[in-house]
Amino acid sequence: MKIKVAIVGGTGYTGVELIRLLSQHPNAQIEYLTSRTEAGKRVEEFFPSLRGVVRDLAFTDLDENNLAKCDVVFFATPHGVAMKHAKFLTENNTKVIDLAADFRLQSLTDFEKWYQLEHTCSDLLKTSVYGLAEINREKIAKADIIGNPGCYPTTAILGLAPIIHAQNQANQALIDPYIIIDAKSGISGAGRQGKLNLIFSETSENFSAYGVAGHRHLPEIEQGVSEILQGKNVQNHEIRFVPHLVPMIRGMFSTIHLRLTDAGQAKDLQKIYDDFYANEAFIDVLPKGVYPDTRSVRGSNRLRIAVQTFDNSPIATILVVQDNLVKGASGQAVQNMNIMFGLDETLGLNVVPVSP
Repeated sequence: MKIKVAIVGGTGYTGVELIRLLSQHPNAQIEYLTSRTEAGKRVEEFFPSLRGVVRDLAFTDLDENNLAKCDVVFFATPHGVAMKHAKFLTENNTKVIDLAADFRLQSLTDFEKWYQLEHTCSDLLKTSVYGLAEINREKIAKADIIGNPGCYPTTAILGLAPIIHAQNQANQALIDPYIIIDAKSGISGAGRQGKLNLIFSETSENFSAYGVAGHRHLPEIEQGVSEILQGKNVQNHEIRFVPHLVPMIRGMFSTIHLRLTDAGQAKDLQKIYDDFYANEAFIDVLPKGVYPDTRSVRGSNRLRIAVQTFDNSPIATILVVQDNLVKGASGQAVQNMNIMFGLDETLGLNVVPVSP
């Protein structure tokens, strides 16, 4: 089985990651690769790292009819692009995986507030699926449109999912409502753009917070937590999320602070996390007392989690790391493709992390 693939927006960081991963995928064939500015240029001219990896592949202008000849189209584009083409593609039996935000938020109000765009295909939004495989695998398998999760929400939701699920199953509060997510990302998370605050002399030897007053990934995290609760409303969670920019290219580290209730303190959190992710190929729950770092996942589709509790204290800390461009973006998109087409979920993604 060969899946015919198109990538719209192949010159950004998530685009080149898709090319890197899909070019090694045994069941995928990249048929079209579009770029608004680099049409006609061969891929290896633009990305020397792909010389000898992809052959006879060049960037082209976007043509919907060419995209519709493919089985799946990945949109590695700015917000607002995928929804312009999703209706035509799905009507022609082509699946859509959007790495931007067009199909992440089910609330039109939240989408328009945080992305300052009018949603042009709300009917398709209702049938789209949030592409967090470890939570929505069965829905993804039947989907025509996937909203690939944001990088920060991936770490946050997967970091919170086991304890929220346990709380849901127990039908009682295991954690207090107030959750703190202290998150850091490498500079590639801002995309491949020439902004002053992203140049080397501004980011090197610097560590800064942003989106402190509010960040567009917060409603996505809140939506994810609500979905895990499955409408049981054990309690309304108030989430404080603050992202930071750190002077490295790749990597994301989210530290989640929770306060356990008496019922929560009686639970073995390490076992809850071990059991919840026991059969997940890309989630690694570390042994007690072992903590993750971003280098341990660099270049891979791995997400590593550590659980820390304290004697005679209700505080718990969950530590989550991933490569923001792989599990946080393109790798997760390929994982979704595998599920959508009934393939082994790990195909094309068994990449060993790069060290040092």
